[in-house]
Amino acid sequence: MQPSSGLMSVEEAQQRILSQVRILEAEERPLLEALGQTLAEDIYAGFNIPPMDNSAMDGYAVRAEDISTASEARPAPLRIIGLVAAGYTTQTRVVSGTAVRIMTGAPIPPGADTVVPFEETDELEQRQRGALSSGLTDIAIRTAAPRGSSVRPLGEDVRQGALILSQGTLLRAAHIGVLASLGRSTVRVIRRPTVAILATGDELREPGETLGPGQIYNSNSYSTAALVISCGAMPKVLPIARDTVSDLTSKIREGMETDLFITSAGVSTGEYDLVKDVLTQQGSMDFWRVRMRPGKPLAFGLLRRDDGTLLPHIGLPGNPVSSMIAFDQFARPAILMMMGKPLASRPMVNAVLEEPVENPDQRRFYARAVLRKDGDNYYVRLTGSQGSNLLTSMALANCLIVVPEQVTQVNPGERVDVQILEGYEDLFS
Repeated sequence: MQPSSGLMSVEEAQQRILSQVRILEAEERPLLEALGQTLAEDIYAGFNIPPMDNSAMDGYAVRAEDISTASEARPAPLRIIGLVAAGYTTQTRVVSGTAVRIMTGAPIPPGADTVVPFEETDELEQRQRGALSSGLTDIAIRTAAPRGSSVRPLGEDVRQGALILSQGTLLRAAHIGVLASLGRSTVRVIRRPTVAILATGDELREPGETLGPGQIYNSNSYSTAALVISCGAMPKVLPIARDTVSDLTSKIREGMETDLFITSAGVSTGEYDLVKDVLTQQGSMDFWRVRMRPGKPLAFGLLRRDDGTLLPHIGLPGNPVSSMIAFDQFARPAILMMMGKPLASRPMVNAVLEEPVENPDQRRFYARAVLRKDGDNYYVRLTGSQGSNLLTSMALANCLIVVPEQVTQVNPGERVDVQILEGYEDLFS
């Protein structure tokens, strides 16, 4: 593979990465561990839910014809002949002039076709008079409930043999509940990818260590790992690689048994940007520059494992903002594809710009910004200086203003497209 050294469009870079990514294999997982994963099988119902007619209320199971004329003025008196609670059954048949006291979820007794809630009877008055001590023997029904009232029919939720969940469904909390209601303790899903994360640079130290002159803390591995987790994948954070061919090679080989390899820094044109060279030795490189700002020095290639299989690699820029924005545009879609998830782009809205934005170098500009809604309109302003080293500008942002390559300046009052960042979607839906 001959690497492209020209500036590639964002869309072409995305397509070239995704062309080398495959959906991962399925695995059997316990229900709660499958939350957020993609279903790898069709789910059919083995039985009806509910499995029998049952009560939707605490009350009395009766025959509708016995209470057809009941009212507050002329209650229908019935004799209580039994009690049935949820989890139990009764063979006591409700015949004319009788009722069975019933709890929510309990099976409807034979002969009954309607449930009258407690509050529509004189039970409370009888209890206040002390009837509870000797047990209720009769009840007055004060409403003419139609046949089937407060009865949940057999199979109302799920019919035996029906297709309940289709392969490809992204499992959310309600789906997990449905699977549990069908008696499933495990389910087949597309497995979560493991993503190797490697930061490079002699200047880097881990949080908790003491900084020496000219040193900084390794933030990129942590922000990247957090982004990986937010996608539903599992990060494997490797120790910092120093700026030598031997150490880079050793660290890269530590992460070869993963599904995606992400590095940060070392893919620009500086004397110590060795990652491109080492990656070429360990596999091949497709491209390493994209027409965007921040995030221009983005590399993509394939690492070759010892068994000959290929491992996709994305080389993010070293500046922390560039790294995060490039991850969102390129690594996130790759991870979603691996998991069999829809390749949905970040939500976009059109907003009124509140301050000027310059874009002088014919690259697509992703500007950190704050979006707000006022009435029917969205308004957006920058978080401040747009230096790609200013990580706090990402922490302040809830969106990115997307300025096209051919647009050199956008003025206040003009409308711009805005990409909403992860975690803020519900605020602007």
